[in-house]
This record gives sequence, C-alpha cells and structure tokens, in this order.
Amino acid sequence: MVRFAALSVISAVTACAAVHSLTLDQTLELASRQNPDVTLARLDEEHAQEGVKVALNPFRPKVYGGSGLAYTYGYPNSIEGNAPSLVQVRTDMELYNRPDQYTLSSAREIARGSQFGAQAKADEVAYQTADLFLTASEFEHQADTLTNQIPSLKKVSEAMQAAVSEGTELPLEQKRADVNLAISQQRLESAQLDADYYEMMLAVVLGYPAQDRVKPVDSATPPFETPATEPEAADMALRNNRQLRQMQSNVFAKQLDLRSYQAARLPKIDLVAQYALFAKYNYQNYFQKFQRNNFQIGASITIPLLVGSAAKGLAEQTATDLAKLRIQMDQVRNRILADTRRDYQQYQKAESIRKLSQLQLDLAREQLSVLLAQFKEGRIPMSRVEQARTEEGDRWIGLYEAQAQVTRAKLAILRETGTLLASLRSGQGAQQP
Repeated sequence: MVRFAALSVISAVTACAAVHSLTLDQTLELASRQNPDVTLARLDEEHAQEGVKVALNPFRPKVYGGSGLAYTYGYPNSIEGNAPSLVQVRTDMELYNRPDQYTLSSAREIARGSQFGAQAKADEVAYQTADLFLTASEFEHQADTLTNQIPSLKKVSEAMQAAVSEGTELPLEQKRADVNLAISQQRLESAQLDADYYEMMLAVVLGYPAQDRVKPVDSATPPFETPATEPEAADMALRNNRQLRQMQSNVFAKQLDLRSYQAARLPKIDLVAQYALFAKYNYQNYFQKFQRNNFQIGASITIPLLVGSAAKGLAEQTATDLAKLRIQMDQVRNRILADTRRDYQQYQKAESIRKLSQLQLDLAREQLSVLLAQFKEGRIPMSRVEQARTEEGDRWIGLYEAQAQVTRAKLAILRETGTLLASLRSGQGAQQP
C-alpha cells in the first residue's frame, strides 16, 4: 500500500512536469551551458577579469573638470588648494609605482587562475552529469527488464496453482512461485522510484526545475580513450589537473603580493597636469601682471622615509599564506596520485566484472535455448522455461550495470587526467554523420 502510494505521488508530480528526453551528448552539452555551478564559476572568472581593470586603474590617465568660481571679497584666497577660477581641468596618473605594478601582475595571475577554476568546475559537472545519466539509464533498463519478467512469473504462478489443484505439485512450489513474483514486483517498484529520483537530479543538474524529469535516451557511447598504463595516467593527471594548476597560479600571485609589500620603500612617480581659467576681477586689483590661462604639467616624486609597520605585517601574512598553499599543493598532489591509482584499479575491476557478466548472460541464453527445445518435446514443464527467462533477464540487468561501471571508471580516470571534456567533445564529433 505504501509503495502504491509512493508511485501515485510520483505519477501526480510528473504529470504536471516537463519531460526532456535526451541522449548523453545532448545532456552534457546542456550541462555545459545551463548548470548553475558552471554559471557561478564563469561569473567568478568574469569577476577576476574585472579585477585586472581595477588594478590597472592607477596607470591610466584620469581627467576631472569643474569650476572653482566663487564670490571673492578682498584678497583671493585658495579653496581646497586651488585658486578661484572659472574653469578647472586636471589629470593624474602613476608613472612608476612598483607596489601597484606587482598588484596589477598579481590580479592578472589571479584572473588566469580563475580560468582553471572554471574549467575544473566544468569537468566536475560533466562527470557528475554523465554519472547521473548512466545511473538513471541503469534503472530504466532494470525497470524495462523486470516489466517483461512479471508476465512470465505470473504464468508460472498460475501454472503452479493449477498443478497444486491437480495434485502434481506440492503447495510449497506455489508459494515459491508467488514469492518470486512478489520479489520481481518489489524490484520493479524500487527501480521505478530510483529512476524517478535520478531523472529528477539530472534535471536539476541541467538547470531545470526539480519538478521536471530528464529521460535518458540510449545512444552510442563515445569511445573514451584512457591512458594505457597507470603511471602514464598519474603523470598526465599531475600535468593537467585544473585544481593543481589553479593553486600554482595562486602561489605565483601570492609571491607577487609579497614583492609588492617589500617594494613599499621604493620611490613613486606620478604624472600631474592641470589647467585653470581665472577671472580678472579676482586678481587685477592685487597683482601687477595677470594671465587668465594657466597650465601646469610635470611629475610628482614621492620618496617614502618611514612606511610604518603595515607593509612588514602584510608581507609576513603573505609568507604564511604561501607556506600554507605549498602544503595544500602537496596534499593535492598526493590525492591526485591516490585517486588516479584507485580509479585505474576500479576500471580494471569493472572490466573484469563486465566480461564475467557477459559470460553469465551467454550461459543463461544457451540454457534457455536448451530448455525451450526440451519444452517443445514435452520433457520439462513451462515453469522451468519461465524461470530460465527470469534468470536471463537478471543477467541482462547485471550486464547493464557492469557496462555502466566500466564507463564510470573511464570517466573518473579522464576527470583526474583533465581530459574529460576534450574526450567528450571528440566523441561527439566522431559520432557526427
């Protein structure tokens, strides 16, 4: 009753939701465009790129215009350092400032590192999407197989009931047939519930509402090419891992920050220029010679004598951050090596299980063929044939699961080596007519 209620709820929810039937290629393409985490990573990348403009600002000329016109009684005093004028225009720009130059280089390096971060998130989302697709597809295949099994099991149950009534079979055999039927029905309900959940999660990953569902559509799986050996995979992972490359970029940015703080004692040179148009009535009664148009251009040189303790403190903090980053990088390297080794072992194990599942399926199919021949000759009852059909269906389910595990293991290796998206795109291109 509870299972029936759960299935009823699923049916009610999906009835008012959109169902998207997609192949693996289509699913991955949508994930690269619509996934919220990928979108957030790209926004972080754009934010870092705009940070370069902020750091570049001191080295770009800025022009300010206005007026210092004011009523003057008596001697024309200056207002905020400027003489009373009808029009004022001034500009300033840094010509030489080593701390700010290091800050600019650091911002550029952070922006470069954010690109690796966005790529790493895209790789992770692609793997997550492919894994959800494979899992949802597994449960769909399982539900289809079990749906085909149940009519055969019902036939066995009915045949056993007739045989028990005739006295040719024990009641225990009827109970066994009923239990087998109940087990398959329960497995079917569980597979349908699991399929609905993973189809919902797949929709969420693609940026659809949780009410929507994404139905996996069978298509040719791209021939994912993995490194030939485990050492080759580990070496490629260390060279291409996006997270490690982002951390290396962050280390370089911190080194530039450290140089910026250490350069606080260096002189600074700024470009200064201004123009002012004076009014005669402010000056003609006080100065023998008066000039209305006034222009100045030059360089302002500042030599720090005492810079305080902030620069030293910031340099020490940055040195501490660098030490932490290097430790974290060592941890990431060890994790990459361990995960790559584990993924490669999982791939070998999954491939072995797939081969065994294929052998078991071949055996089940041969057994079914033999039993069908014996049934036609009247040598065995129909129940034996239907049980063999059920076993064949179970072997098909096992083969689906084994094939999905092989694909998952390959995807995990490609994710670690940083070639997942490239492999997916090359696989999509290979499938184009």
